[in-house]
Amino acid sequence: MFESIETGNSKILGVKLSGKLHEEDYKTFIPWVENALATTGKLSLFIRFEDFHGWDLGAAWEDLKFATQHYGDFDRIAMVGESRWQEWMAKVSRPFTQAAVKYFDVAETEQAWAWLRDADQAQCQSG
Repeated sequence: MFESIETGNSKILGVKLSGKLHEEDYKTFIPWVENALATTGKLSLFIRFEDFHGWDLGAAWEDLKFATQHYGDFDRIAMVGESRWQEWMAKVSRPFTQAAVKYFDVAETEQAWAWLRDADQAQCQSG
């Protein structure tokens, strides 16, 4: 399931993924992200894996479609997790986005937030 995380920053979306994702989950996730993109433009994304068990086939397909449709819409994606396969997943996702993707262990959660805030501050200074 997807659960939004309050970030306090309109340029950073936060989401917690838990359990197993199903195609139905994307019917709320995709409009939420697309609304944020329409409102603020390019975003960074904080993803927290918590007791996450992956995707069913329908959800995997929705995730792939989402990634191709939004290939250039994100600056940075911080993935915070608790297992080796989640770290591996962060590496595998890199070809599907122009965003910088970085994995952080759950003990490095504050560093993940700082990395995303640094991108937002750099963007504000250059824009």
